[in-house]
Parts: sequence; structure tokens; C-alpha cells
Amino acid sequence: MGCAGSSQAEGDGAVKKIQKPKPWKHPQPITKSQLLQMRDEFWDTAPHYGGRKEIWDALRAAAEANLTLAQAIVDSAGVIVQNADLTICYDERGAKYELPKYVLSEPTNLIRDS
Repeated sequence: MGCAGSSQAEGDGAVKKIQKPKPWKHPQPITKSQLLQMRDEFWDTAPHYGGRKEIWDALRAAAEANLTLAQAIVDSAGVIVQNADLTICYDERGAKYELPKYVLSEPTNLIRDS
């Protein structure tokens, strides 16, 4: 998909290592099923707000993967990581992709479904 070395496109030439997002709290406690529904709704609508579908697909795969695989996914897709937690990324054409924390990790006040 991307050219060799395309992930080196950042100004300083260094690839930003992906990190787990910092712990966060949802305004009100939510269940795992509510969280999954919010994630599905985001991913279903995100491509309609701009950017390329293949980049959105790569970001979704990265968000749902472990850190090592996520790094490989964004590198191979040519995604430029602005924030190490993946909340702000760009593609090689300069389009911005903003990911909410709830697609990247669980809130600290998640209610475990029984």
C-alpha cells in the first residue's frame, strides 16, 4: 500500500511510537455493550466526515489491535501519528483523522456486563 519509507514523512524524520491512551472517565458509567455500540456508530459514520476509507479501516484495525500490531498497521498504511495515543493522525495527503478515546480504550468507570 505505502511506499518504502513513507512512514518517515514527519518533519523530524522519527516515527512516533504508539502508546496506550491515558486512563479516562466517561461522563456517566456505561456498560461494555454501550461502549461497543458507541464504537460501532463511530466507525460506521467516520468515513463520511472526510479522509480516505482505507485509512479509516487501517485506524480501526490499529485501534482494535495490540500495540505492536497497531504500530505495523499505521506504518504500512502511511499514517502519520500526531498524538502517540492515536487520537490525532494524518494521512500522506494531509487529511486529519481524529479518534475519540472510547474507540481506543475502555473508561475507568466501565460497568462490567453480568
